Amino acid sequence: MTSEDVTDTLKQAYMDEIETVMNYLTNSIVLDGVSAEEVKESLHEDIQEELSHAEMLGERLKQLDEQPPGSAEFKPSQETLQPPEDTTDVYSVIDGVLDAEEDAIETYRTLIKQAEEAGDPVTEDIGVTILADEEAHRTEFRGFKKEYKGDRA
Repeated sequence: MTSEDVTDTLKQAYMDEIETVMNYLTNSIVLDGVSAEEVKESLHEDIQEELSHAEMLGERLKQLDEQPPGSAEFKPSQETLQPPEDTTDVYSVIDGVLDAEEDAIETYRTLIKQAEEAGDPVTEDIGVTILADEEAHRTEFRGFKKEYKGDRA
């Protein structure tokens, strides 16, 4: 088995991934303007990746005789990733994505450490796999931020 810390972190990561799917989907729909198209496309593509992360986490919880949380347990936390009032404000969405990715990276690093300490190499491997995806996504959005920063100057 594994530790309660590991299963608690798995549940939190699961809910975070579901929230990310919701916010990426909404922002990929509501952003307007020619300069938003590349970011919208990236968000839309990443929805499936984030959903697959949630599926992996949920399956791991099931393997550990736990249940993924339902919506009644959900507490939103991605304040900076909410759709902007000004739907052409692509920069605020980029910042929101970067905040969400930083949070995810921190969560998966914690999960990896907890799983290692608990002697749970399967969960540790899942954490490493998802961490690599989140770091790649952060890198992509850092690039978007550099481009859009130039546009705002």
